[in-house]
Amino acid sequence: MSGEARKNSTDFCEQTVVVPPDRIGVLIGREGKHKRSLERLLGVRIEVDSKTGRVRIIAPSENVENLLKAVNVDRAISVGFSPDRAHALLDDDYFLDVIELRDLGISKKDYERLLGRVIGEKGKAKRLIEEVTETYLSIYRGKVAIIGTAENIEAARHAVRMLLQGRQHATVYRYLFSWRRRKKRERMLLWEKRY
Repeated sequence: MSGEARKNSTDFCEQTVVVPPDRIGVLIGREGKHKRSLERLLGVRIEVDSKTGRVRIIAPSENVENLLKAVNVDRAISVGFSPDRAHALLDDDYFLDVIELRDLGISKKDYERLLGRVIGEKGKAKRLIEEVTETYLSIYRGKVAIIGTAENIEAARHAVRMLLQGRQHATVYRYLFSWRRRKKRERMLLWEKRY
């Protein structure tokens, strides 16, 4: 993905996202439904090259914010999220965070084992992280992607990294429950101060 939205000479901005070939169909949707819906909703144009996986998103210069939202939704789909979950990124309070195992110095031969730890037996670890932190997780091609609010992503990311570092699941679960209790206390104190 290019780093910043580029402005061209006709007062349009554009950005390119590269999507894996097996995710192009998800991004487009049945009979182009998802692509058209996103274009209509955000006032952008999305051009997809199915052969290269390059997705070009174009918007009027005054619509840069929506261009960036479309980029984030397309990036989320490219790392394994469903369009429904990726659409959470249309909310200004939600962000996408991607942990790449290779950036952590983890070798490809260890990907499957470590990502299996993040998923847990019958998906328990992944499900618990999502429920406690109120985030969405996607585990795809050596990446763990998280959608949520900034504070919640931070907690989910910490739990994921603990699992990738080999910490026991019980230790990670204790961390998550402790985090949730602390967050509830903070909300209660805030509520009490208001009233």
